Amino acid sequence: MTETAKMYGGSLYDLAAEEGLEPRILGELDEVQQLLKQNPDYLRLLSTPSIPKKERCGLLDEALRGQVHLYVLNFLKILCEKGTLRELSGCARAYRIRYNQAHGILEATAISAVPLTEQQRTALHAKLESLTGKTIDLKTKVDAKVLGGIRLDIEGTELDGTVQNRLASLRRDIAAVTL
Repeated sequence: MTETAKMYGGSLYDLAAEEGLEPRILGELDEVQQLLKQNPDYLRLLSTPSIPKKERCGLLDEALRGQVHLYVLNFLKILCEKGTLRELSGCARAYRIRYNQAHGILEATAISAVPLTEQQRTALHAKLESLTGKTIDLKTKVDAKVLGGIRLDIEGTELDGTVQNRLASLRRDIAAVTL
């Protein structure tokens, strides 16, 4: 994430927090990101320097007025005017980080070889919340290379209880043995 994204995303969070709009703005940022991801040509159009800034902002206004809060619309227009609309995902990430910090939320990702059952997911979620004392936003991913077990990534801290990791550790131990 760039410094620009941190600054813009943090500023939007501060504004939203003053007005008590943090959850709404977070949701709308996610929706706009998804929309632009599904329509990459529209993002290219909005980032084309040969089209006057006023016209590009007008396109945003036309597409999103009444669909998102005015703060989100104006934020997008500012990014468009500054030529930094491609920084939107970083800005949204910076916003989410500030939101999570303020609301005691930790993001965690569980990676396993096979999809977790709902019961396993619920048990893992509850265990993580009891261990951390915070609300956990748990996402799950499947990676066949894991072989078995679970690798957890909690806000940049990795806890690796996978068979893949155990085998790698065993290889290192065997390689370290001198005969």
